[in-house]
Amino acid sequence: MDRKILLIYTGGTIGMKIDPETQLLKPFDFTQITREVPELKKFGYLIDSLSFDPVIDSSDVNPAFWIKLASIIKANYDFYDGFVVLHGTDTMAYSASAMSFMLENVEKPVIFTGSQLPIGMLRTDGKENLISSIQLAAEQDEAGHPHICEVCIYFDSQLFRGNRTSKYSAENFSAFRSPNYPTLAEVGIHVRYNDAAIYHPRRWGRPLRLHTELDTRVAVLKIFPGITEPLVKAVLSTPGLRAVVLETYGSGNSLSDPWFLAALAGFTRAGGVIVNVTQCQAGAVDMCAYANGDILKQAGLVSGKDITTEAAVTKLFVLLGQYADNKKVIEKFEIGVSGEIS
Repeated sequence: MDRKILLIYTGGTIGMKIDPETQLLKPFDFTQITREVPELKKFGYLIDSLSFDPVIDSSDVNPAFWIKLASIIKANYDFYDGFVVLHGTDTMAYSASAMSFMLENVEKPVIFTGSQLPIGMLRTDGKENLISSIQLAAEQDEAGHPHICEVCIYFDSQLFRGNRTSKYSAENFSAFRSPNYPTLAEVGIHVRYNDAAIYHPRRWGRPLRLHTELDTRVAVLKIFPGITEPLVKAVLSTPGLRAVVLETYGSGNSLSDPWFLAALAGFTRAGGVIVNVTQCQAGAVDMCAYANGDILKQAGLVSGKDITTEAAVTKLFVLLGQYADNKKVIEKFEIGVSGEIS
């Protein structure tokens, strides 16, 4: 039976081509995708396409966009073998992370991809990214199950777990990295799967559950030498704020000024959630390693371990939407739900 793939174009560079009259970039008609990328005909897959109207610059991505995208995947889940989401690169890691938490029990590939150059340009990286993403979304193992059954990002010959990925470069074709988790597959002459790193359900056939209740009362606070007391207090006193992602130094260390620790402790004592994540590209938070990390633990902070900021923010959105009790949010945050922490 032919594999069925749904291609969802949300916006971004990959779906642009130059208008011959105006010489400006504009989205092309994805119902004619095989005209733009005739190589897709060689697969023999049934490839349907769906475009957001209007398409969105990824810099404008917001929770309403995620709800729409997740709802589209849920509505079409039983009719397709895999999904390829074309998305701008700027917030792709946020969107992939959000989908990994909003689509509970996903057992089919949801692969995000895009490009640094429009697909109609001579040196575009878009064609290879698109072709390989569709192939990865369609491939099955010997038992007939999808080889990939999670939310991923594919870029420049590498398949990453979506909620482990961050945008690394605005210039290179290798725009993304996953420093704390290995690649799931590498595409060269052959596709080499890293099966030990790929998630596989313990039992197949669980119903897909959709989480669209998102609570965005979250702030990201990055510490830096010279950060001031008024700034920290202004963030922590934001009306209605329920959670903060605190980006700290190294393995989870911060300044030890009494005013800073008092501000954090006051927020957590009042019921707020503060998740400690590292500013470093690679590595994990260990609040027991140094005295300046331990004092944050004493102030009531939760260790984000090796989670990315993108995953921490979107996971909090989903958990806060599910639970009114912040103690329950903390309990659930510390448990990995879709491979986002080691």
